[in-house]
Amino acid sequence: MISVIFDLDGTLVDSEPHYYESGRRTLERHGVPDFTWEQHSRFIGIGTLETLEILRDRYGIRTPVEQLLAEQNAAYLELARTRTEVFPEMRKFVERLHTEGAPIAVASGSSLEAIDAVLAGTGLDALLTTAISAEEVTHGKPAPDVFLEAARRLGAEPADCVVVEDAAPGVRAAHAAGMACMAIPYAPEIAGDPAFASAGLLFPGGQPEFSADAAYEWLLAHRAT
Repeated sequence: MISVIFDLDGTLVDSEPHYYESGRRTLERHGVPDFTWEQHSRFIGIGTLETLEILRDRYGIRTPVEQLLAEQNAAYLELARTRTEVFPEMRKFVERLHTEGAPIAVASGSSLEAIDAVLAGTGLDALLTTAISAEEVTHGKPAPDVFLEAARRLGAEPADCVVVEDAAPGVRAAHAAGMACMAIPYAPEIAGDPAFASAGLLFPGGQPEFSADAAYEWLLAHRAT
């Protein structure tokens, strides 16, 4: 049976606005008052810790990155626990896979605490009981580590896994892991990124175009090949 590994932010749930706002607040507290959504969008798909390491160096922030991460996580959790929405067709897709008994997991660049908070707050924790954070592996996306660890915990071979992703670094990570990928770009304007060309199934219009039924039918056809 095909194992399905989901990215979390921007794929299952609409959480990127929370990540932007929590990051903006953190940077503002440390002397960077004008961090924009456009600047944030360049880091979508990259883990929070790695993002903060880059931004700390770029803006000359002297605060240890561990403290910055703790501050951003606290701000994010405050927003995420009560305001995160699951994309409706994604919930339908996860529910169908769960009903069919497919092995499913979440593999995310977010902290494990943030993953747990979002899954619990949205009720997805009852369906997705295996969750892996990039903090638990050596390298975050676009390295394959988090997806390979997810496969290991599911007891699956990488070739028997399909990754569901919204960002180019995640699609690259899936390819590097030797896994097929279903891609739903978080914004239509990034669908032309060369990384998405390696996806086995691409919904170029993003979440408005995603269909749980179409995704499931593709999985069945992929399993048969």
